[in-house]
Amino acid sequence: MSDLRLVVVGAGGRMGRMLMRAVTEASGVTLSAALERPGAPVLGEDAGLLAGVGALGVSITDDVDAAFAGADGVLDFTVPKATVAFAQAAARAGITHVIGTTGLSDEDNALIDDAARQTVIVRSGNMSLGVNLLAALVRRAASTLDMEFDIEIVEMHHKHKVDAPSGTALLLGEAAAAGRGIYLKDHAQKVRDGHTGPRRAGDIGFATLRGGSVVGDHTVIFAGAGERIELSHKAEDRGIFARGAVRAALWGRGRAPGLYSMADVLGIRDI
Repeated sequence: MSDLRLVVVGAGGRMGRMLMRAVTEASGVTLSAALERPGAPVLGEDAGLLAGVGALGVSITDDVDAAFAGADGVLDFTVPKATVAFAQAAARAGITHVIGTTGLSDEDNALIDDAARQTVIVRSGNMSLGVNLLAALVRRAASTLDMEFDIEIVEMHHKHKVDAPSGTALLLGEAAAAGRGIYLKDHAQKVRDGHTGPRRAGDIGFATLRGGSVVGDHTVIFAGAGERIELSHKAEDRGIFARGAVRAALWGRGRAPGLYSMADVLGIRDI
């Protein structure tokens, strides 16, 4: 079988460069195009030189339709507005769209859901194996422990992260809510300030920390009377997200159109 031809969007950014490195290091895939926004200073540069892996003969471009026409999949860790546009372009081209973008609104997700009717989309707030296994364990714990155990999610990221809570924290919150058989939007407590009164039973709380160069730390706390269970994951290298995205693209090859998650990719949905 021929190599899977992948496009990296947002190629000039930190994560874009990491994705391009991951593609060059993985077997069964090749970098067919690298995209940046119109006017970006890196346009025309060799993608491999930009990623630090040596010349690849692939120039950074802003021509989305041409790039997608010659590809089998796209890796996307950009921003919500761009991701929605890429989802629609991927649907037109019939190529797999792997989305690691965070901060997506309900409206953004609805547009992505619509695009998934025409092509394979793998969307996750975190692409790492460890985090997705953690989410499965959180769902199992939430379904096993009774409502006397309060659920709190603590996350910390580097000082440059622009969205809060993190996409991973929300992914873990959704896992906890699924385990409890409730909707996260009805029970999420994301802000506490001033005289808040006692904790509302059934809430899933979030605490956000920002500082330094932390790649990503997440802990889900199940706090009961006289005992506490903590499930944690600490990311030390952004490469885990890039490698997970490449794995998701390979998994999507030949799948029926639809919206999938990393739990599907890793085969851990039923844990």
